[in-house]
Amino acid sequence: MKDYLDSDLLIWHLRGERKALNLLKRLRDKKQLELWTGAMQRAEVVFFMRPEEESSTFLLLAQLKTAPIDQEIIDRAGEFYRKWNPHSGTDVNDAILAATVRQTGGTIYTLNTKHYPMPARLTFNVHGRDVASGPVQTVVDSPQADLFLCGA
Repeated sequence: MKDYLDSDLLIWHLRGERKALNLLKRLRDKKQLELWTGAMQRAEVVFFMRPEEESSTFLLLAQLKTAPIDQEIIDRAGEFYRKWNPHSGTDVNDAILAATVRQTGGTIYTLNTKHYPMPARLTFNVHGRDVASGPVQTVVDSPQADLFLCGA
């Protein structure tokens, strides 16, 4: 099972937000997680990176695998966006990550679950607890290096 980190979690961590740091510490300590981010989430982190964050940003991103985007993901993401953008704030990047998880299986870790109102078969996690409808995904064993945490 893949565990996807949303860009908000990564950006807030890099900028010193305590909630993000605490959640990433819990994920790091589990060591059984297969940590991923979506291609668009990686783009957001890199595009909005501040000059003083460059080394820590690339060190953090080096710990994650980046999921590719294909036609099926884009088509599903379009459905998600049209359905949930007007009332939940789901943006294009959120919809693409949700569609990626729908296709590959996994859990999204975010500090902003409002942007992920999609139904069952997607699990969202905030502050270390599952918050969305649908079955809680089981994490399978996979070797994972310690996650680099700024200030940890």
